[in-house]
Amino acid sequence: MKLSFRLSVFSTVLVLAPLSLAQQPAPRGITVDDFFQIRDVAQPELSPDVQWVAYSVRTRMLKEDKSEQRLWMVSTHGGDPIPMTAEGVSSSHPRWSPDGRYLAFLSARNGGKNQIWLLDRRGGEAERLTEVAQGVNDFEWSPDSARLVLILQDPKPEDLEAAKDKDKDKDKDKPPAKPKTPPPFVIDRLQFKEDNAGYLDRRRDHLYVFDVGSKKSTQVTSGDFDDTEPAWSPDGKSLAFTSNRSTPDPDRNYNSDIWVVAADNTDKGARLTQVTTNPGPDRQPAWSPDGKWITYITETDVKAMIYATHHLAIAPSTGGEAKVLTLAFDRSVRRPRFSPDGRSIYFIADDDGTQNLFRIPATGGEVSRPIGGPLSVAYYSPGKDGAIAAQISSLDRPDEIFLFSDNKLTRLTKTNDALFAQLRLAQVDYVHFKSKDGTSVAGYLYKPLDYTPGKKVPTLLNPHGGPVGQYSASFYHLAQLYAANGYAVLLPNPRGSSGYGQKFCQAIFADWGNKDYQDDMAMVDYAIVQGIADPDKLGVGGWSYGGMSTDFIIEQTTRFKAAISGAGIALMTSGFGHDQYQKDYFYELGYPWENKAVWEKVSPFYRVNNITTPTLFMGGDIDWNVPVIGGEQMYEALKSLGRTTELVVYPGEHHGLTMPSHLKDRLERNLAWYAHYVKGDPAPARPPEPPPVPATKAGGE
Repeated sequence: MKLSFRLSVFSTVLVLAPLSLAQQPAPRGITVDDFFQIRDVAQPELSPDVQWVAYSVRTRMLKEDKSEQRLWMVSTHGGDPIPMTAEGVSSSHPRWSPDGRYLAFLSARNGGKNQIWLLDRRGGEAERLTEVAQGVNDFEWSPDSARLVLILQDPKPEDLEAAKDKDKDKDKDKPPAKPKTPPPFVIDRLQFKEDNAGYLDRRRDHLYVFDVGSKKSTQVTSGDFDDTEPAWSPDGKSLAFTSNRSTPDPDRNYNSDIWVVAADNTDKGARLTQVTTNPGPDRQPAWSPDGKWITYITETDVKAMIYATHHLAIAPSTGGEAKVLTLAFDRSVRRPRFSPDGRSIYFIADDDGTQNLFRIPATGGEVSRPIGGPLSVAYYSPGKDGAIAAQISSLDRPDEIFLFSDNKLTRLTKTNDALFAQLRLAQVDYVHFKSKDGTSVAGYLYKPLDYTPGKKVPTLLNPHGGPVGQYSASFYHLAQLYAANGYAVLLPNPRGSSGYGQKFCQAIFADWGNKDYQDDMAMVDYAIVQGIADPDKLGVGGWSYGGMSTDFIIEQTTRFKAAISGAGIALMTSGFGHDQYQKDYFYELGYPWENKAVWEKVSPFYRVNNITTPTLFMGGDIDWNVPVIGGEQMYEALKSLGRTTELVVYPGEHHGLTMPSHLKDRLERNLAWYAHYVKGDPAPARPPEPPPVPATKAGGE
């Protein structure tokens, strides 16, 4: 099932966005600022009558230093998209009511929390439907369009107090109350921290059924468990959901099961039906059209933990014997949905550097690809008669909305076409090569613009995060930016990556920085043998596990002239009890006081004296995924040894940077660091400081 392809991105762009030669300006390479001109298209939702697709568009605004997300609608027959929400507020999670009359969505307005808003397709302004003190995390329509299931976290006392004060206090002239000192965090859970959330308490996510007409809600689940991913039964009488309710302490294991609760339940979930009993994770339930079956994602190998293949399974909705349908497929799958006739099940899967939409008979059998090839399907929404709206990216285009109907794929949106008509993009090859032990590995190789065959050029190795994940056939601005600045770029999918089967993925279990290091270096050697990479001008850098890989690489070799390690960790014991990976550490490495040798083996910090590569460390100051302490420790160690190093900490940022000014700063720092140390440019290894803002005179002059 190998896919081998070679794409000339430039020629593809000309096909997608034709312009006459007289009109077309000379194409140019992509820039840092172009990143902020690219709009992120996502979340397609096909209307029940298959006439419209609602979707979101996110814009990063450098001047205001924020991002904004609006909802749009486009006809499935083509034409210009129609804005559904106004500028100035962000909206997300569009959902059509099954009767097609309304579009519901989430939005936090006027400084408040996320609430559900409702747009009538017949016209008018959006109206707020809910006013929940703690805000709405997620929702789904009932089949009769009369109710919604909400996911709400148990409210904080201060949320309830603030809601009461808002109702009571109508005196606009009253000065604002002095902010109260926050109470201390009281911790009694094993899993007590999570990125974006911070410290965790015993407040849990539960399901509520909300009546649209009366605007009243009923809590249908409760307890010291998180209940998520609700799905309505076709008759609207039941809700399937995901929860770890069958183990004494959910924080100590990866288990989750599929459960069913009556939608009119008034005992807060005291009576539930347990559909699955697998000791591993079962999640993402979806009902068959006749309500007799539930399809879901399962992991059958508990010991493999994060490296286990995510399989597609099916079970009776009343509980009973489950059947795993994709054991022979050996690819991780997600987002299962039954076809309208119930005879087959759709799902997305990683496969050999692609991310395609697949289909399998509901009784099991051969897997097919309705949407396949060198592209990435990130999300899809199935409709009647086999029509599917899909969010698809390719190597030469960011995500756009497509319609799959009558076995044809049609692009509906052209959100970024005007920008990309101006750009000349790098050629990208999907290449295969052999690692040190003979293992076949693949990756994406970007050649710099105006590349001359046989010419050796500066080359950057960019390990991906995860480690479970893969570089897919999707648009990657950073790689194109490097290529536009004269670099060849290597994006390997080493062992540990998804898309190549569980054995390949699990090969780095408790052995980080070994086989994946060999595979990463094998791609460097491949590029050198091909006459592309200049062995004297190599750089390396990545984010998250890509930052960890960078640390592993530079402590084992001095081949690289520069390195950038973002959001990584090199002293693993410093993450224990400080980040969010308690379970991963226990299952994969064991306890550090019992398995000291294993913990030290996967900690390049203990071999920091080997590092002579000039290295830039980066991270967010409130990242609880991979806390910035990892970069701080490596920076301090190298600085103590007199090595060339620098540390950049982004304030107010979690694991994934979001502030446009910080994103721009990171891109510019990457280019400056590599230019100075890899290319040998005399310019400083950091971008110029922004000019100071002029002081204003009294009186506002």
